[in-house]
Amino acid sequence: MKDIITKEKVFNHSIDTIWSAITRAEELSTWFIKADFKAENGYKYTFTASEDKGCLAINGEVKASSPYTLIYTWVVENTNVETTVTWHLQPIEGGGTKLHLEHSGISNYEGDTAVKMFESFSGGWDGCINGLLAYLKKEVNAG
Repeated sequence: MKDIITKEKVFNHSIDTIWSAITRAEELSTWFIKADFKAENGYKYTFTASEDKGCLAINGEVKASSPYTLIYTWVVENTNVETTVTWHLQPIEGGGTKLHLEHSGISNYEGDTAVKMFESFSGGWDGCINGLLAYLKKEVNAG
């Protein structure tokens, strides 16, 4: 079984615009899930799911937050399984940004649950990145 989901997307937005969108609670709450989140090492965050998003709440802890790299643990409500989400941003020529996202540790789930979670997370991250793109186009109006 694959253990790491990898997603990449190039945005026509500055690295600081993307960084703000993935690290500030008020922005995360707009395009992702309602967030009690701070991009500070050791911060224990909560993403509170809403029924329209069709997912459970997520809890975890920020493990690293340095310029343009964000790493946090990811624990789905009603489980005790910890996985890790890593966001890395790179500036690209012309003022855009390459986003690289990894979600690892999914084999920490047992048996068939790991396969189901991998598929769920993979599709969820696709939707997440599309939500980020739509948010940036609408709210930032720069791409």
